[in-house]
Amino acid sequence: MSGLRFATLGSGSRGNATVVACGRTVVLMDCGFAVNETLRRLAVLGLTGESLCAIVVTHEHGDHMGGVARLARRFGLPVWLTAGTYRGAGAPRLPEVNLFNPHEPFAIQDLTIHPYPVPHDAREPCQFVFSDGAMRLGVLSDAGHVTPHMQRSLDGLDALMLEFNHDPDLLARGPYPPELQARVGGRLGHLNNGQ
Repeated sequence: MSGLRFATLGSGSRGNATVVACGRTVVLMDCGFAVNETLRRLAVLGLTGESLCAIVVTHEHGDHMGGVARLARRFGLPVWLTAGTYRGAGAPRLPEVNLFNPHEPFAIQDLTIHPYPVPHDAREPCQFVFSDGAMRLGVLSDAGHVTPHMQRSLDGLDALMLEFNHDPDLLARGPYPPELQARVGGRLGHLNNGQ
């Protein structure tokens, strides 16, 4: 099957992972789940660990990177991430490390991946635009606000996976302690429903 395809395996504080595929090229963006849970979620899509070609990582927070090293080691997968993300994660032991500049595109087999930096409370966070040459998929999850560069990066897409995860009033009245409320709702946190 050709064409650009994508599906989320999960999005939230308990784990994040997204599959992007083109032909036989199947890339996992982030892996915040344990290996067995990731494999269970892949199986729902008819995929296995052996189906994957690589893992690309947005940033080092555990809900995005917690399962990356174990999954990569188990299936011998190359991992693509920024130098800041790699250092922020403690330079984990990986079968193959590919450090990229968040302003320069790179290719994994049939996919061209255009990273772009985002404002988030991590060492060198980024998000991605995936392309098969005909279609463009943008992903925007963990970012505290939208910058002009982000808008330019996401212009002219065929599809956009967008995560916004809180209402500012409900966040302020909710059970989270003040420091967590400030982190989530801050300019380096997460987009809110209004944004």
